[in-house]
Amino acid sequence: MFQVRIHGRGGQGVVTAAELLSVAAFLEGREAQAFPTFGSERTGAPVTAFCRIDDKAIRVREPITEPDAVIVQDPTLVHQVAVFDGLGGDGYLLVNTTRTFSELGLGTYVEGLRPERCVTVPATDIARECLGRPLPNAALLGAFAALTHEVSLDFVATAIRHRFSGRIADQNLAAAVRAHSFVLTRESEATVA
Repeated sequence: MFQVRIHGRGGQGVVTAAELLSVAAFLEGREAQAFPTFGSERTGAPVTAFCRIDDKAIRVREPITEPDAVIVQDPTLVHQVAVFDGLGGDGYLLVNTTRTFSELGLGTYVEGLRPERCVTVPATDIARECLGRPLPNAALLGAFAALTHEVSLDFVATAIRHRFSGRIADQNLAAAVRAHSFVLTRESEATVA
């Protein structure tokens, strides 16, 4: 079972991201579940959502305490909320920021993780360019697909089109594609270096 924990703030689409990820996995023929937990139900409050993906039925229903991947939609949470709790050395870390892990004060922490599984992505900037709004969730799903290969970009795109329509779907899809390319470009540059 592959378990994902998504951290962000109310209004950033954290819950929608988990739902879209589960739909993408389901469309690929896998079992999936998504659910949120709220500390406070107001815009700007910390929000956590969970997604599990497996090839067989998922029976467990509790929050994810030992994730295989952590997505951080709001980098201001990294020193306010225990976003990294339970993430093992083989885990994936995806943070929405234009800064490096060292600039975020996380250099020592990420040294315990595999460097090819830790990525920062300017998802909010990508979202502003593609959607005209700072909603990083679709961009982060594209980045997640490139980083983990747990879901394909094609099925992320299909999930986006199931959830949204018209111009909104096109804009979210553009953000996902751009972030996917961003991560793949970083991976190929790291391989060459």
